[in-house]
Amino acid sequence: MTTSILRSADTWWVQTADGAHRIDTPAATTGELLADRSAIAAAAAGGDTVPVDQLTLVSPVTRPCRVVAQMTNFESHVKDAGMNPATVPLTFFRKASASISGPFDDVVKPSHVRLLDYEIEIGLVIGRDVAVGTSITDANLADVVAGLVITNDVSARDVQLPQTQFYEAKSYPTFTPVGPALVLLDAGELARFGNLRLRLSVNGDERQNALVEGDMLYRPLEALQALIRFQDLAPGDLVLTGTPVGTALSAPPKPIEIIGSLLPPALKWKAFFRAQAKNPKYLRHGDVIDASVATDDGAVDLGAQRLHVRYE
Repeated sequence: MTTSILRSADTWWVQTADGAHRIDTPAATTGELLADRSAIAAAAAGGDTVPVDQLTLVSPVTRPCRVVAQMTNFESHVKDAGMNPATVPLTFFRKASASISGPFDDVVKPSHVRLLDYEIEIGLVIGRDVAVGTSITDANLADVVAGLVITNDVSARDVQLPQTQFYEAKSYPTFTPVGPALVLLDAGELARFGNLRLRLSVNGDERQNALVEGDMLYRPLEALQALIRFQDLAPGDLVLTGTPVGTALSAPPKPIEIIGSLLPPALKWKAFFRAQAKNPKYLRHGDVIDASVATDDGAVDLGAQRLHVRYE
């Protein structure tokens, strides 16, 4: 059975059917908490409870930490971007951990950003030190991945696209909402990763709804095997696994793309942004983003985020 960890400003909790049980631990970081499994088990066994809706929850992944993300990792998203899934490599980029925010916080658009986009993703939370060159297999994957979280890879598309500037475009404060729960899994539960469904809506309008199975190109085992060839990982680090189709950004029709490729770069981007400015799917001030990740039978449930968009 999964264990759902919640975090308020100064306290860790285990969520159960009857409420939240305080974890008696000095842990200040996610990594330290994951090392204190006996305290987690004691809290899960029972004790005084607090209604979860009385807690002010923050991200269960603390910062600083490494935040690494997979790019174009769902076949549906790859096709929507006008690319061929058969030719898309396994690619990573970094995000600043200062972008991590809570599951019910505002997403704040910097004043210079014009095209604010959403991307629901599943985050892998690393459970132990993993040095470059470590062998990761099906047998030890659940030791490496302690649990899963809902994340949203919020993106400033007008910063990202012209210079292929992923780091800045995805690293502004509040651009990585995480939680509400860090769901700890055993090997059998992690094996159900393919059964997870990602859903995201804006103002009640469903934008993303996809099952991992049959859509995700590079699963956690393959991704971590590639990442650990060059990157150490530590307990509490966060690896984002990509988003399915349904983001505001979408490839233009092929004829328009061909015409655009013939234009000088300055004219091409001017025309592109003029067209994108008319796209109503980009996030506006006051929008409400709801996101959830769970198996259809509810056996693995990462909870639900609700975020409000605020313009500076």
